[in-house]
Amino acid sequence: MTDRTTEPTSAVAAAHLRWLWGWDRAADDPPFDFRAIQGEFYDWTAEDALLYDDADPEHRVARSAEEYRALWEPVFNRLTIAEHRLADGPHVLASGDLAVSRLVFVARLVAADGTETGLRATNSLTWRRLAGKWQITWDHTSSTTLDSATLADLMAALPGPPD
Repeated sequence: MTDRTTEPTSAVAAAHLRWLWGWDRAADDPPFDFRAIQGEFYDWTAEDALLYDDADPEHRVARSAEEYRALWEPVFNRLTIAEHRLADGPHVLASGDLAVSRLVFVARLVAADGTETGLRATNSLTWRRLAGKWQITWDHTSSTTLDSATLADLMAALPGPPD
């Protein structure tokens, strides 16, 4: 028998982790195709989406999954490496067909010219269950920049994606 009280929580937590690891990029990866890699997590027809990540220098709020794709696909295609580590979470609160999840991650981003950027980010996602599937409708990500020594320590100490 399925425990209906923990089912949404565990499903959303698992989806949030898959979403996080989906941003990882290796030097030999094909071009980043947002819709192919992250598309399952977004409601592409939502008219009430609010998707924000303060790593965007222009601090734009995307009002649709397509706008969000247009913001981030070019950025990730200019990276040679994107590695993420989980610092905390995910923590999930679910009720009915809505859920909120939060996690903290560390990111190591390497541009084509070799410039390395380290970030520690708090990510909160609001999910809506549509046709039995949890999809992101709101996203808020806030980050701080890390110095290279702190980044190296955290990347070595924190868990990455499962093998």
